[in-house]
Amino acid sequence: MSVQHAEVRTSTVPRHAETAIHWPFVAAWLFVLVFYFIQYALRSAPGVMIPELSTAFGLTALGVSSLVGLYFYTYAGFAIIAGASLDRYGAKLPIAVGILGVAAGSILFGLGLVGTAESGRLLQGAGSAFAFTGAVYLAARGFSNRWLATAVGFTQLAGMLGGFAGQFTVGPLVHGQIAWQSFWIYAGLLLAVVALFVLIVTPGRHEPARGSLRAMFAPYKVVLTNPQSYLCGFVGGLLFMPTNIGDMIWGVPFLHQGLGVEAAEAIARSSMVPLGWVIGAPLLGYVADRIGRRKPVLFGGIALMLLSLIGIVYTPGFLPPYVGGLAFGIGSGAAMIPYTMIKEVNPDNVKGSATGAMNFLVFSLSAFLAPAFGLILVRLSGGQPLALETFQAADLIWAAAIVLAFILTLFLRETGAKAR
Repeated sequence: MSVQHAEVRTSTVPRHAETAIHWPFVAAWLFVLVFYFIQYALRSAPGVMIPELSTAFGLTALGVSSLVGLYFYTYAGFAIIAGASLDRYGAKLPIAVGILGVAAGSILFGLGLVGTAESGRLLQGAGSAFAFTGAVYLAARGFSNRWLATAVGFTQLAGMLGGFAGQFTVGPLVHGQIAWQSFWIYAGLLLAVVALFVLIVTPGRHEPARGSLRAMFAPYKVVLTNPQSYLCGFVGGLLFMPTNIGDMIWGVPFLHQGLGVEAAEAIARSSMVPLGWVIGAPLLGYVADRIGRRKPVLFGGIALMLLSLIGIVYTPGFLPPYVGGLAFGIGSGAAMIPYTMIKEVNPDNVKGSATGAMNFLVFSLSAFLAPAFGLILVRLSGGQPLALETFQAADLIWAAAIVLAFILTLFLRETGAKAR
């Protein structure tokens, strides 16, 4: 399989350029990390307020799951637009518009009506597509290639810390101190403030955009004609699904209904998975940079995911209550490595589009599986309350996804510094 790509020739790069930091882009990257933190909290928060949402909207748990899953449809679609707009217009305006979209969507969701909640969730997904893509775009310009995987890992640390907060912190808040509607409205107002700071600190594009709007999507021809791009996207997508859907939507119901864990403890235990991401994403990215190899670290993370999933779902009680989720989260932090690899198998002038294509492939899989997994659970249960056996049968999907990711990784081209 031969692929045309831009080779990095380290012998011709000045030594100071290998470690140079461009601080204006790093400052903007830090503010976008705040955006990424908040939008990830909004992504995971519905999982801890399913009873409140069911009552407010008059929906079953499956109906709430479908409502929450609307997020992934617009996220996947706008991932393409986000990547192309960053390459064409730079980071300032596209990211700010994305933040304001999530802000508006959060406020609409908090109004407590089904129609506005659906529109709000769609807006949240559309605007959130600019968060990780924008952060990686800025990191690629703020940091040298030598530390790009580490920067991408810390970017995902911010996101999964938000995912942890969306479960561990939001659960007690909406069950005691504030109404669930207030949480969404406050979050929307905070995002509006973040958008203002992003507009102030982000460097503008020096050269004007050229060509038609159609030409804006031309970089995708380079990315999507590269077979390695698809391999990166599918590996990342298969590793994301068990956390995006298996934990953030169904983790608490699995622990509460399947294992009989008290609701408060179920929330705390489920939040260990995103907390594991907080540790695993930067740690595995750093190790991949340090050893100059991507694939060995990716293989290790996949193996840890599979073993911990088996321990949590199929041998409950074998692992200590909080250790299994933490180990699963640390292993799934390896899902960020394909985000670095897709940039390294494509030319430098399509960095934004490469991340956009990656997000499209990753979240298209989640958009397809989110409602399908809920439907599978209902059919397996035969209309009865969900039991452990039902979850164990349905969760074979996640085990198969992890195994398939392992197989596809065999065909990925090594892009680490030692390989180059």
